[in-house]
Amino acid sequence: MLAIIEAAGWPIWLIIAASIATVTIIIERMLTLRQSQILPKGLLASVVQEYRSRGVSAEMLAKLSSSSPLGRVLSAGLKNVRSSREIMKESIEEVGSSVSHELERYLPMLGTLAAVTPLLGLFGTVIGMIEIFGSQAPTGAANPAALAHGISVALYNTAFGIIVAVPALIFYRFFRSKVDSYLVEMEQQAVKLVEIVHGDRN
Repeated sequence: MLAIIEAAGWPIWLIIAASIATVTIIIERMLTLRQSQILPKGLLASVVQEYRSRGVSAEMLAKLSSSSPLGRVLSAGLKNVRSSREIMKESIEEVGSSVSHELERYLPMLGTLAAVTPLLGLFGTVIGMIEIFGSQAPTGAANPAALAHGISVALYNTAFGIIVAVPALIFYRFFRSKVDSYLVEMEQQAVKLVEIVHGDRN
């Protein structure tokens, strides 16, 4: 592997840095965006049951808010349970926008890396081509070692740039879709809570 890095020249270190950042973000988002962490199963049902049996308490709201992003959204609604439907929905939307921002954390960076790494590969290709032309002697004869090195730099950087960009783009699309589905589910559960509190749903 070290021999490949040496053959690829110094531009490969930019791609390696991008690959490390990409892998780090992917692992962090995989751990953070688990459904059990974002949308605990049966949370709405348990919240409704506790609300009907004991009402709303500060202890209940604190526990619910710290449990998960969905818990924060439902807690925001229950804090204004005695208010009108509109105020309750507004409070849910305010917290929902904050939760949405947190779920989308690092995704713009991942998308940027997916777009930039092929350009870094292209940059390495240009550097390799410059070295190829630089290997030409004034007499027109080429230095075989310099020529081979320039070709290695050009090809390795192009290949590594694509290798990093493809998974970065795939995971970016995957995480974006996952976050969007989570937000839709949160909105649906929040609407159900509002309807239950105001007697529109059993």
